Amino acid sequence: MFSKRLARILCVILFALINIVLLSISAKHPHRYTIVDRVVMAGIVPFQEGVTRTMHFCGRMWHHYFYLVAVREECDRLKGMLANAQIEKSRYLESELASQRLRKLLEMKSEVPHRMLPAKVVGLDPSGWFKTVFINRGTGDGVSRGMAVIASGGIVGRIIGASGRYAKVLLIIDRSSAIDALVQRTRSRGVLEGETSESCRFKYVVRKANIKIEDTVISSGLDGLFPKGLRVGTISEISRPSSGLFQEVKVRPFVDFTRLEEVLVILE
Repeated sequence: MFSKRLARILCVILFALINIVLLSISAKHPHRYTIVDRVVMAGIVPFQEGVTRTMHFCGRMWHHYFYLVAVREECDRLKGMLANAQIEKSRYLESELASQRLRKLLEMKSEVPHRMLPAKVVGLDPSGWFKTVFINRGTGDGVSRGMAVIASGGIVGRIIGASGRYAKVLLIIDRSSAIDALVQRTRSRGVLEGETSESCRFKYVVRKANIKIEDTVISSGLDGLFPKGLRVGTISEISRPSSGLFQEVKVRPFVDFTRLEEVLVILE
């Protein structure tokens, strides 16, 4: 028993054979337009048109498929190139910023007549109780407790501990830090102590001292820790109580401790 699908296939084959026979008959009389020609045109031409359209459709689909595959591959390649270019741009930008910071450190080194050692900040105090940082220089590099640490902006702090390869720096914004300092313009003296991450207290400045907002504060060199003349910060607030011997003064450090990356250790 024939299935419907097989019957359709046989009908198509029979139809094609009949059209072939009719074409053969028509080909024997190419200059005559007979009823056979009409039957041939009515039967074979639609069939040929359908076959031609099917072939064109398949060709277009095949071409578009490979075209889309090629476009996708090109898109993936360009995305990879763009990602690599962005990585390289970031590297170049980071190198340029590092070069700028190092140039400022070299300028600072030329201004301070002491033997100094460059170092990188590699960590923060995990406890949060003290404002300290760790640098990648230690006793193996000649670093020892009590040495001053500076940056391109000014004083950073002092070494409070060192191992073979690393050292711990107490920042000037820590409450246990103290620097004997003076106002550069008037030479008024006081002691600078840490207060917050953005300011220090300038204590023991006498009431009659002539100081102003934005005056520069420098190290006096009398504490035996920091050489004289190192920049510390600028006066940001002044309060003169109605009683007492001293003014209440706040100083904004020159160093931005939130962006500290490279420092110099004064070895002498």
